[in-house]
Amino acid sequence: MKFFADTAEVKDIRELADLGLLDGVTTNPSLVAKSGRQFKDVIAEICGIVEGPVSAEVVSLDYEGMMREAADLRKIAKNVAIKVPLTLDGLRACKALSSDGCMVNVTLCFSANQALLAAKAGASFISPFIGRLDDIHLEGTDLIAEIRQIYDNYAFDTEILAASVRTALHVKQVALIGADVATCPPAVIKSLVKHPLTDRGIELFLADWKKTGQTL
Repeated sequence: MKFFADTAEVKDIRELADLGLLDGVTTNPSLVAKSGRQFKDVIAEICGIVEGPVSAEVVSLDYEGMMREAADLRKIAKNVAIKVPLTLDGLRACKALSSDGCMVNVTLCFSANQALLAAKAGASFISPFIGRLDDIHLEGTDLIAEIRQIYDNYAFDTEILAASVRTALHVKQVALIGADVATCPPAVIKSLVKHPLTDRGIELFLADWKKTGQTL
């Protein structure tokens, strides 16, 4: 499973990239706004750090506006993936962009039927938001399982990009189901390495080594 960082903070992206743990980045206007920088400048810098897809979201809701903004965003770098909302105009833009060789991330997916439409429109990625489904007392990971079955039934190439991933448990669950990608805040990705028994084991090993009086 690929790991994408769900952030626009360049420092965090660079750190994960240096660790060799990063396959791509997802951003949105809200995340870029938190950085306090110009949207295109942030996307350009991220694309220079990460070789994999970097999702840049359009803000228009009409087809013509989406296509105009997408044309502008595609000029930033070859690894930009245009992010469009799961609406009829968004699907139309997805079909046009994907037919022109552009990576497209269809976002704000909350049902298997929506995911089916995105795949038929040629989406590179579908982004089901599992955490937001949890918020309304639904099981977000059930959606990942439904999409996985449908995509496997018909051999769709669209990758399942599990979004709104908030915990290490979410990561494990979507990996077990077979999501192609999990996009997470950097803190969640880094938390995957943690386990109390690992920490305790290191403490014991170091204590025993100290008793030997040796150095390396």
